[in-house]
Amino acid sequence: MDLLTGSTTAKQREALHERLRNGQTDILVGTHALIEDEVQFANLGLVIVDEQHRFGVAQRAKLWSKNVQPPHVLVMTATPIPRTLAMTVYGDLSVSVIDELPPGRKPIRTRHFTNLNRDRVYDFIREEIGKGRQVYVVYPLIEQKKDRQGNPVPVEDGKTLADLENGYERMHRAFPECTISMVHGRLKAREKDYQMQLFAAGKTQILVATTVIEVGVNVPNASVMIVENAERFGLSQLHQLRGRVGRGADQSYCVLLTDVQLSKDTRKRMEIMEATNDGFRIAEADLQLRGPGDLEGTQQSGLPFELKIASLSTDGQVLELARQAALDILDNDPELVAPEHQIYAYQLKKLKNHQRNWAEIS
Repeated sequence: MDLLTGSTTAKQREALHERLRNGQTDILVGTHALIEDEVQFANLGLVIVDEQHRFGVAQRAKLWSKNVQPPHVLVMTATPIPRTLAMTVYGDLSVSVIDELPPGRKPIRTRHFTNLNRDRVYDFIREEIGKGRQVYVVYPLIEQKKDRQGNPVPVEDGKTLADLENGYERMHRAFPECTISMVHGRLKAREKDYQMQLFAAGKTQILVATTVIEVGVNVPNASVMIVENAERFGLSQLHQLRGRVGRGADQSYCVLLTDVQLSKDTRKRMEIMEATNDGFRIAEADLQLRGPGDLEGTQQSGLPFELKIASLSTDGQVLELARQAALDILDNDPELVAPEHQIYAYQLKKLKNHQRNWAEIS
């Protein structure tokens, strides 16, 4: 078994690549570094993609094409992206759902508050810290963009967002009795690991961070996740952030802080998060809100086409019948030579004329 990441040295990479090509390495574990063209396998038989939603379709396609015979594929995620969920409805993916919490864990309670309720949220944080628990506070930005006069530059809708640097100072003022860690993507790996270790060891009570903590962080004593400007995050990302708490036996909480003025879709997202901890239900809601993406392209959400009859989010049974009808046609006429099947043959030929059949990438 070998490990390949962005920090693997050039000398280590050279030896690792050689072991891969001659088949000495049976299992390779790594990050996005595995996608690089120079990573070649002697005979790649299985690809397992964890946190699948963090990879684009074209990125996953590079792994699929690293063998003459396409490998078997297992994708894992707590919140399937709309495109993937649509593929499960069409029958292009077999699905296994883990719908039980590990023994001893309790469902996370999620509440939505506006900035007008910030003092109430801070009182709740003090209460949890008083019980010996720890708290995450996540921000959408590291720092505000500023104009030449030093004034914050508003985002597209004319509003400014909460940022980590100002948030760090705010948390120090609000909780002078607490020790606070800070983690973001600009920190060097060593400093980032040091700050995380302080929090994991219980030496700091509050961790102020960006979404770098979205995956791979496990601190059972952390019982509260605060998401600032939660309206700026999608359902999948909110669910992933919420998953950083609830890892111990204590009751855990997720607080979604937003601006007072919200769009209809944003309010719907907040309501969905409050209503369920089920990642599959959240993914279905995401599909309904954002659309299935392009199954014949690389777009992972949105609505580039419309089904004439069915809705992917509500007509799963009808689509299953359609899939079965397609399989029956292929059983009886696998080459699609019958006159009544020529339209299907024509559409398949159009797909094959593309440089890449994106529909095969889960």
